[in-house]
Amino acid sequence: MVNRTYDTFIQTLSERRFTILLVLILFTITLTPFLDEFIETRIMMDIFLTAVFFAIIFAIRSKRSHGIIATILVLPLIISTWSYYFYESIHIGVLTRIFGAFFFAYAVIIILQTIVRATEITKETIFAAVVAYLLIALMWAFLYMILEMMIPGSFSIPEGSVRAETMQFEYFSLVTITTLGYGDITPLTNRASALAMLEALIGQIYLVVLVAWLVGMHVSRRSK
Repeated sequence: MVNRTYDTFIQTLSERRFTILLVLILFTITLTPFLDEFIETRIMMDIFLTAVFFAIIFAIRSKRSHGIIATILVLPLIISTWSYYFYESIHIGVLTRIFGAFFFAYAVIIILQTIVRATEITKETIFAAVVAYLLIALMWAFLYMILEMMIPGSFSIPEGSVRAETMQFEYFSLVTITTLGYGDITPLTNRASALAMLEALIGQIYLVVLVAWLVGMHVSRRSK
């Protein structure tokens, strides 16, 4: 009875894995800033990010190899995230963020493969598409952090900003991929500008192509 209940629970989680992941990502993006008066912002951000990492692995582990590769890519990042409170090194920070960028890129590829192979368009398929879009933004946030760590001064950040580093570049990445562009954080070098332009371009192409594909799939299935 217990085993059957456990199996049912796991199956339900698996069927709703993209819904769960989307909620965790949205919590990371929106809830953390409202908690900075009650708990250290960086700690809360790290807790949510770690939860997102595990949720991503759970979401893309349809094949054993996917879960193994994702775990290998994210493990250095998790270790670095929490070892930061005891030891900090810019070289280790750059290396682990490179692993993090590859981890998000790998997750996006697997999720897009899942969407393309879907036989019907469901809410989970749509949530998976949204998750992939947000993971692209998170991947770019890590790319921005890597660039700033390797070439300090690549971005202009307002003086007196109280945002944690991850939150700063996560914010910049999201306003860039959506082409909102408030302009409070700006790229100052050619490399930073190129990264920002590429993200904005990919973000718009993603929306146009994927939305068109989803609509086409939905119409095609209904016409049969």
